[in-house]
Amino acid sequence: MANTFKSYTSGSIGTTLTGVYTVGSATSSIILGCSISNTHSSPIGGSIKLNKAVGSDDVFVVKQAPIPVGSSVEVMSGNKIVLNAGDAIEAQSDTASSLDIIVSTLEIT
Repeated sequence: MANTFKSYTSGSIGTTLTGVYTVGSATSSIILGCSISNTHSSPIGGSIKLNKAVGSDDVFVVKQAPIPVGSSVEVMSGNKIVLNAGDAIEAQSDTASSLDIIVSTLEIT
C-alpha cells in the first residue's frame, strides 16, 4: 500500500455544484484539510458537498458558510473525512465566479 499526500484546487466556482476531487478506483482517501475563500467584492456563502459513489447518502459538509470579503474558511478544523473509491467532493457558491477551494488529502492505494 502506498500513501501519497496530494492537494486539489478549483477556482472561480459559481452557483452550480462543481466537482473538485473524485477518489480514483482501488483507492481510499482521507481529507486532511479543506479551505474555501471569497474572491468576490461582496460577502458570499460557500458550500461543500460529499457525493457518495455508493448509495444515496450525499451530504453537505458545510452549507452556505458565510465568507467575508477577502477571507477564507477552514472547513475541516482538525477533523478528517474518509472517502472510498468513486466518492467526490463538490463546491458551490451563492454568487457567480466567487469561490476558490483547496482540498488536501492522503490517498491510500
